[in-house]
Amino acid sequence: MDKNLIKEVAKIIKNSKHLTGFTGAGISVESGIPPFRGINGLWNTIDPTFIEINYFEHHYADSWKDIKKIFYDFFGQAKPNPAHIAFAELEEMGLMKAIVTQNIDNLHQDAGSKVVYEFHGTASTLLCLDCYERFSAQTFKFDPMPPKCPKCGGKIKPDFVFYGEGIPEKAYRMSMIEATESDVMLIVGTTGEVMPACMIPTIARQNNAKVIEINIEPSALTRGTTTHFLKGKAGEIMPEIMKEIKKL
Repeated sequence: MDKNLIKEVAKIIKNSKHLTGFTGAGISVESGIPPFRGINGLWNTIDPTFIEINYFEHHYADSWKDIKKIFYDFFGQAKPNPAHIAFAELEEMGLMKAIVTQNIDNLHQDAGSKVVYEFHGTASTLLCLDCYERFSAQTFKFDPMPPKCPKCGGKIKPDFVFYGEGIPEKAYRMSMIEATESDVMLIVGTTGEVMPACMIPTIARQNNAKVIEINIEPSALTRGTTTHFLKGKAGEIMPEIMKEIKKL
């Protein structure tokens, strides 16, 4: 770990006027959630067809078998790690203005972050496709399967973006505002390859923001967009950055 780079990044964050976080699957790997793509990616072993919106609509029961197993039985056990906690602490200190996350796991909110724009939606709520009522996944009774809306008996869908669906309008709009207003963007755990989310750091850089990236390997953003690259686990690097910030 480059101590001088840690100190430099800590100073940039401490002196920022508008710090925005931008996170991808990599920040949650240390919480036990595998990434979807790349090395050890979930889609290397599981066909993601079950979360294509057309397939879901025509094979409702089959889709829900995999949805429940992966996103609720497995992912539902995950807890925030030190990187999530550091982001929440930066917000509490008045430094982090907002987080734009590609993740659907709710771990930023579980860690205490309040201003979080979920670019791909969230698994923490369920949406009825007939009456549009929303339900908390935490208290929802998934028995019997596949689930039905307790209010109208309609089909229930996790409130995250399936393949073939658009980005939620508010999350998209607020994310773009953050991209243009940021003077510093702190990126953790993204490959920088998923459109249109990968535009966000690029727009920030085009608006003269400093772009700090923490990743275990260089991403598609590292060479052309990132200004400060820290290689390693966010759960180890973020606490070191926080220590230095508190010294300033």
